[in-house]
Amino acid sequence: MTKDDIVDLLEEIALLLELKGENPFKALAYTKAARALDGFQGDLAALVAKNQLATLGLGGALQQKVAELVTTGRLDYHEKLRASIPEALLALAALPALGPKKIRALHDKLGIESVEELEAACRAGRVRTLAGFGAKTEAKILDGISRSRTYEGQFLYAEALAVAEELRDALRNHVAVGQLAIAGELRRGLELASRIELVASSRKPVDLLDDFVTWADAKEVISRQDDSATILLDSGISASLRVVTEDAYACVLHHETGSAGHTAALREHARAQGKELNDHGLFSIKRTARKTARHEPITCRHEHDLFAALGLQDIPPELREGRGEIEAAAAHVIPRLIEWTQLRGTFHCHTHASDGKNTLEEMAAAAHDLGLAYLGIADHSRSSVHANGLTEDRLGEQITAIAKLNRTFESDFRVFAGSEVDILKDGTLDFPDDVLGQLDYVVASVHNALGQDEATMTARLIRAMENEHVTMLGHMTGRRLLQREASRVDFEKVIDCAARTGTWIELNCSSSRMDMDWRWWRHARDSGVKCVINPDAHRVAAFGVLRQGVTAARKGWLRREDVMNTRTLAEITRELKA
Repeated sequence: MTKDDIVDLLEEIALLLELKGENPFKALAYTKAARALDGFQGDLAALVAKNQLATLGLGGALQQKVAELVTTGRLDYHEKLRASIPEALLALAALPALGPKKIRALHDKLGIESVEELEAACRAGRVRTLAGFGAKTEAKILDGISRSRTYEGQFLYAEALAVAEELRDALRNHVAVGQLAIAGELRRGLELASRIELVASSRKPVDLLDDFVTWADAKEVISRQDDSATILLDSGISASLRVVTEDAYACVLHHETGSAGHTAALREHARAQGKELNDHGLFSIKRTARKTARHEPITCRHEHDLFAALGLQDIPPELREGRGEIEAAAAHVIPRLIEWTQLRGTFHCHTHASDGKNTLEEMAAAAHDLGLAYLGIADHSRSSVHANGLTEDRLGEQITAIAKLNRTFESDFRVFAGSEVDILKDGTLDFPDDVLGQLDYVVASVHNALGQDEATMTARLIRAMENEHVTMLGHMTGRRLLQREASRVDFEKVIDCAARTGTWIELNCSSSRMDMDWRWWRHARDSGVKCVINPDAHRVAAFGVLRQGVTAARKGWLRREDVMNTRTLAEITRELKA
């Protein structure tokens, strides 16, 4: 059991205790323990072995429980506590408008133990009669239930990809595997995935599929055929494997990668050339003397062969969405897309000065170790009270600390002093201009009143971008994938303003954000707007999401020159000064 698993389990215990109506201080103790472990960067197993958990501020009982989790991977207390609460009641905790106290009130006053019972009570107007609820809360609950059903069966890209890569790597060592790749939504880099799809070539498909369906994390075998199988994993996502011959592999991989719109358009393109493309291969259609059609296979060992046979430039998987990529490939104008290795630095990162988990020094060291040439620190501004936003005085202290830290580095690395400044409801900024002028850069972001109408929110963003101190617009729509809908924004007007003011737009690649959405980046690029790929990192481990940020940028047709943080340290320093 990893440290993150233990943190999640302790937080769940706190929730379960609140649902049971236990002493609130008891639940708070587990929450504090989770935070302490979350912020600990050392070897937890070593700490347990040395009996030094007390150094994290944990009491005796919690020390025993954490030690049990580290050494055994389970906790008897947690299992009994969870068993004492109906599973359906736990489902209520996933709804955005409900906390433990409200769930307990619904259970005690109305006898509600499931989402279905809650929905019926809301529609009957019974929930609004309870103290502390009201009609607005009732409406929010119904909206939350509706959205949770929309999200059902969807998984964040990063979470699904991690499972897919583990499965792929396990299969790669199989003696019967030839070529092997992840396909489907994950290969195209969609922000959400409904399943994992893999394609392999093999001379022994039965042997390979036998091992696939008995994989350790397989919860259930959904289907099994001679050349394919689908399993349900413990994580709740399904995974399918299709096994084909070496000759068919490239065409099948292309077909299974999709999307449906892309494959349909490519088939039409092939048909116009007197060829047929399907999920078995590419064929040249010959007419015999008797005017019957004869299909002669065209050998395609790799996807490059497939595109070349159709007179097309190679189409990167990220672009295969049926959004003009085939026409561009036919004209050979698909640009060379940005690569992960071209990033030189990043901005919009937090420290424990606000709501981050690591110190300034730890964040800088991690960025330097990753090979980056610069790092921007942008802790929250004063109005983000929930995130321990910095006052003017604390921001000034941080600017001084960053300058001092920079003197310890060689000339190949630098930390830039910034701030994620709240865009207030009227579009003004959380700090006055004289404070903003002291910073190397400013990320302007919306964190409240996310439900404003489109015109108001658009005007709010535009007013903020018109401030000369704003360098970049942070997470434009404020969306939280699978949790919170995006704010209504007129993308074209915001992009036009960014082009006019020279404001960079952030591609916030935090797994739950991926904001601005990839569907708008090609338009932004063509409008002359520059992108900046930021992790919104609150801990050192979060730098890893930069890779998926590059995937999203590629999906938006972005090139190296379109992304500001591909600039060298000297170049980005000049840009920030300008």
